[in-house]
Amino acid sequence: MKYFKVFYFTILFFAIISQAFDLPKNIQKKVDKEIRSAYEIDQFLLEPISISEELNLKLPTKINQTLFKILNGDNLLGYAFVGKAFGKADDFEFLVLFDENLVISKAKVLIYREDYGGEIGSKRWLQQFIGKSKEDNLVYEQDIIGISGATISANAMTVEVNNLLKSINILQLNKII
Repeated sequence: MKYFKVFYFTILFFAIISQAFDLPKNIQKKVDKEIRSAYEIDQFLLEPISISEELNLKLPTKINQTLFKILNGDNLLGYAFVGKAFGKADDFEFLVLFDENLVISKAKVLIYREDYGGEIGSKRWLQQFIGKSKEDNLVYEQDIIGISGATISANAMTVEVNNLLKSINILQLNKII
C-alpha cells in the first residue's frame, strides 16, 4: 500500500508539472502550424525554458512558461514566445519566432478578440518585426508604423515585442538562453 501511494503521488506530481507548461489547445494548434510553416518541418519539440521566479520578476515581460526552444532531434531550430497584449477592450495572443541567433524570424497574431483593429494581424504590418533583435529599441510610429483604426492594439503589440527583446537580452546575459 505504501508503494502504491508513493507511485500515485509521483505520477500526480509529474502530471501537474507537465500541465504547467502546456498552452491552451486552441493556441497550441496555431503555434504548431506556424512553426511547421516557418521552419518547413513536420516533427519538432517545444521545450519550455525554465526561469527562476526571482529572475522572471526582473524581466520587462514575464516569460516563464511562455518561452520555448524549438528542437528537431538534437538540433536547435530557434525559439518561440507566446504572449498577450491588451487592445482597447480585450487582450489578444501573439507568437514571436526567433532564429537560433535570437533574431525575430516571424510574428503572428494568434487570437484577436476586438471588433476593430484586426489589421494588426496582417502579414504586411507584422513584417516590421522581422529582423529585430535585442539590440533594437522599438518605438511605435518611429520604428514600427502605426495603423489607423488599430492604434491601441498596434502600440500594445509594439510595446510587448520591445519588452520581449529586452527580456531576451537579460536572459542571454544570465546565460539562460
